[in-house]
Amino acid sequence: MVPDTTTSPRAGRQELLTALGEIEQRVLWLSAATIDHANRVRPNPTGLKVGGHQASCASMVSIMTTLWFHELTADDRVSVKPHASPALHAVNHLLGELPADALTTLRSFGGLQSYPSRTKDPDPVDYSTGSVGIGATAPIWGALARRYVEGRFPGAGTGRQYALLGDAELDEGACWEAVQDPMVAGLGEVVWIVDLNRQSLDRVVPALSAERLAGMFEAAGWQVLTLKYGEQLTELFSRPGGEALRTRLDTMGNPEYQRLLRCTPAELRDRLPGTGSTREPLERLLATLDDDALHSAVRNLGGHDLGALLDAYAAIDDTRPTVILAYTVKGRGLHSEGHPQNHSSLLTRAQLADLATRTGADLDDPWRPLPADSAAARLCAERAEELRRPPVERITPPPVPTDFGRTPGGTGTTQQAFGRALLDLSRSAPEAAARVVTVSPDVSSSTNLGGWLNKVGVWSPTERVDWFADDAETILHWRENPTGQHVELGIAETNLVGLLGELGATWSRWGQPLLPIGIMYDPFVNRALEPWQFGIYAGGQSLLVGTPSGVTLAPEGGAHQSITTPSLGLEQPGCTTWEPAFAQDTEWCVLAALSLLGRPDGGSAYLRLSTRPVDQSLAAVPADPAARERRRRQAVAGAYGLRRAEGAPDVTLAAMGAMVPEALAAADRLASLGVAADVVCVTSPGLLFRATQARRGLDDAPQWVLDQAFPADRAAPLVTLLDGHPHTLAFLGTVHNTPVTPLGVTRFGQSGALDEVYRHHGIDTESVVRAALDMTHRP
Repeated sequence: MVPDTTTSPRAGRQELLTALGEIEQRVLWLSAATIDHANRVRPNPTGLKVGGHQASCASMVSIMTTLWFHELTADDRVSVKPHASPALHAVNHLLGELPADALTTLRSFGGLQSYPSRTKDPDPVDYSTGSVGIGATAPIWGALARRYVEGRFPGAGTGRQYALLGDAELDEGACWEAVQDPMVAGLGEVVWIVDLNRQSLDRVVPALSAERLAGMFEAAGWQVLTLKYGEQLTELFSRPGGEALRTRLDTMGNPEYQRLLRCTPAELRDRLPGTGSTREPLERLLATLDDDALHSAVRNLGGHDLGALLDAYAAIDDTRPTVILAYTVKGRGLHSEGHPQNHSSLLTRAQLADLATRTGADLDDPWRPLPADSAAARLCAERAEELRRPPVERITPPPVPTDFGRTPGGTGTTQQAFGRALLDLSRSAPEAAARVVTVSPDVSSSTNLGGWLNKVGVWSPTERVDWFADDAETILHWRENPTGQHVELGIAETNLVGLLGELGATWSRWGQPLLPIGIMYDPFVNRALEPWQFGIYAGGQSLLVGTPSGVTLAPEGGAHQSITTPSLGLEQPGCTTWEPAFAQDTEWCVLAALSLLGRPDGGSAYLRLSTRPVDQSLAAVPADPAARERRRRQAVAGAYGLRRAEGAPDVTLAAMGAMVPEALAAADRLASLGVAADVVCVTSPGLLFRATQARRGLDDAPQWVLDQAFPADRAAPLVTLLDGHPHTLAFLGTVHNTPVTPLGVTRFGQSGALDEVYRHHGIDTESVVRAALDMTHRP
């Protein structure tokens, strides 16, 4: 237990606890009533289940009350577990941040969201949550992002980063990947409060052990504070028979304890003493308690004891991350408390009326405010003023150039071109480059970031000695200091994109835009996709670079060959995907992606790059400045005509990324067979798909790129080609309603030489020629 070290600057401790108790009861009522209104009061003509989680809110009420109405400062940020969103809205209502009529809109169109949302809820929400584990880890990466911003562009301030999470959320591996990352151990502003109610969605968790959890956090360098019992039980432990009571409760399994919460006082007197040596002393102790005291004592856990919670906050060590394991009862104060199936249960009308009576609310006027002259109302008003944040003054990101004016030659890869583009940015646009921060999971050297790292250094909260600085054979110089612009995490892609999302949200949190770039092997993008897309949903804008990619990574085999990633641009809202074929296209697309970041009308981007060396003369970049700019605009918009046959084409070959050389070689072969072929270089399937939708009035995207890349007077049967799943480009046949044969990868890859692997998947030059002949019905 945590010792009592708290004194209140506003009132004596008991007066404070009394006011907090009144607020606690009102939060409990408002959260339950909000869910009830959504399910039973608001018209629902479809009959579809609305849902809500009264029990999950109830277990968090004490924790949230003490946080918002005593502990938090305006600089603090809090991530609230998804199913406690009605409790968060209740808190915001009491703080004057949400009008009463908004509480009637939970889960309605345009109303309060099912789970906390930074971008969609009308009241203050610090972190979007909803996908279990992601909201819990977000404050870790928010803390790191704040430190980075404060060190380079002062104004982000200080403040703790809290995560309120359910114990079942700790089943998610993402939590433990974040907890143990070496970057996290020094983030003393991070505080996790675990709602240890020992229930999941379907059941009481039989083997959940706070001791085991504590050991795992401690091993990662976290401070652990355990709140198991409240003041009433602690006092009982000091009485005769008290040690027997503590032993009985400490050794009792979770399901047995939960069953006690459903017992009458008479049943408690029979069940609680057990059958062993503790029975006789426990019977004598329980005989000293009346029924109300016994009923209260058995559920007097630390996570519902307001004083114990205040003491825990006062004991937080700000030099390292802290976790508070707060024992709670799911459904505390509701008729469903402790029941293993209470997760989505709703109070009946009679039960809700009883709750109104017990909490001092009015069933017929559920949103009635606290009495204006009450200590609780005064405390709410006082805390509202203390927590009010000044408006954020947003800085406009420095302009990003569109073209460096250099035409790459020789042989090179798009991955190399990406590294070169970062260095060129630092020379051509230093103000924009100063906003760039790169993040990788221990793959910097293998993704061509070496030159960038040597130039800008590695970020660290404190300067560290580079013991290999004087080693002549060291090529990658690992200079770690607070001015570095690269953050290196361990090999955990979910950590990388979690940090990427928070770095991409600094423009909206503190008004300081960053241009965050995450680099990982493309085969592992799918592993990181959910937390990355959740970051986009929460307003984080970033550039994710997947490299190397596809079966073009032939010797590595199927485990390192991505297949489905090219279609991300078609499927991910708020994201533009580019897969350039040439170094020049890569430069243009990188600059276009960076120009989207850090602004209210911006968005995220994904670049899929390759390690295949390609003759850059195949790009045929126009020398004329006007023609060059036209090509750039087309490449950034999604596609351009790379080669046009003389006269009307018999077939069009639309290829993307590493497969463009095969398309060009096939066009040459077809020409020798008397078949005229146009070659279109596709750089963004997502932008092209949006353009085709816009033609039908289903999107507001620009359409001009279709007219330039696929002019109507050159419409012909299509063969599409990419190093990924062929469905990605299959829609191109709808541009002019022409037949299409999509070629791509539909099977797991395998190791081999490039020509062998391409032939195995039917994406080699021979396969393209064969498909084109079939489309044109040539012998």
